[in-house]
Amino acid sequence: MTSASILHVDMDAFFASVAERDNPELKGKAVVIGMGVRGVVSAANYEARKFGIHSAMPVGRARRLAPHAIFLPVDMPRYQEVSGHIMEIFESFTPWVEPISLDEAFLDVSGVQRLLGSPREIATAIRAKVEAQEGITCSVGIAPSKFIAKLASQHCKPNGMLEITSDRILTFLHPLPINAMWGVGPKTAETLERLGLRTIEDIANLPRATLIRALGEANGASLYELAWGRDYRDVSPSDAEKSISAAETFPQDLDDPAQILTEFLRLTERASARLRDKDLFAKTISIKVRFADFSTINRSKTLALPLDGTHEIYDVVKALYQGLKIDRARLRLVGVSLDNLSSGAPEQMVLGARESGWRQADGAIDRARARFGAGSVRPARLIKPSHEE
Repeated sequence: MTSASILHVDMDAFFASVAERDNPELKGKAVVIGMGVRGVVSAANYEARKFGIHSAMPVGRARRLAPHAIFLPVDMPRYQEVSGHIMEIFESFTPWVEPISLDEAFLDVSGVQRLLGSPREIATAIRAKVEAQEGITCSVGIAPSKFIAKLASQHCKPNGMLEITSDRILTFLHPLPINAMWGVGPKTAETLERLGLRTIEDIANLPRATLIRALGEANGASLYELAWGRDYRDVSPSDAEKSISAAETFPQDLDDPAQILTEFLRLTERASARLRDKDLFAKTISIKVRFADFSTINRSKTLALPLDGTHEIYDVVKALYQGLKIDRARLRLVGVSLDNLSSGAPEQMVLGARESGWRQADGAIDRARARFGAGSVRPARLIKPSHEE
């Protein structure tokens, strides 16, 4: 792949930008998305980032860094709505759009250049249309591969555009620090630093066999190729939805298994409703448990047949949690993730099964929620007594 025809489009401080667009009085002020004594920062605009605030930081620490900042709750339905509009804009330029989160996507524009112009002209038009239609800005990296395009967009934020052509890839890539690489987290970075590696050029100049011995066959080979700017993955629209998840950080640590299972049911209901809304089925179901000391356990189960029903998914979630055998442990956060997604599921015939069951009930619940609101129908155990509302 030689021509720079892949775009990585990344919204600038997306959650905060949506809040500013909806409330112009926030313009020019430090805005942080995230609330609660024990919450974490989901996003911060660039004014807030000047004070050292960043995503995943505890809200309490963010408040100490910038007491004057405006802290707002997460409004996921609103972000999803705006994200949908943005993806429609992308698809008006090319059918080859691969969303990788609510606020970023890869676009392959190689097939539309004769009609729409050069990749740089297309990127300029996309940025203008996003700002005119949605009132927010984005940054665009342009390159021959997804890896380099994503790095380029990170280097021109906010509200910028950077094109890296084939002849400039190594000049751009090699001076960057090792943690700029895909697949280099804290543990991998520590391993590489022990080998005396500080930049991507250092990785590239290390013998491939040495890298594989240090990191394993898959990781070592992948990092070696990326260090030389070699990334042959195509933009794949079919890979857009890879996982659906929901998590909750508790206001206070929970240690009652019944309460914890109620929270797991609430999260399962939320995630499975999104699964059905997208006409998807999940074959792998995972849970996350974070303890009071911030240590975290993940467990998953891959099923013979994929599911989309709340009741069936919750049965798996409940079994995974109970299998941990951590009764009365103090938990700070729990989460549910639905992975290994597909757009269809074989139906297993069961001797003596009822003509209608949980799947039909879920469908009826989804239709009622669509008409009367998200909280109109809930499992009985999620309904609080009136004196607790």
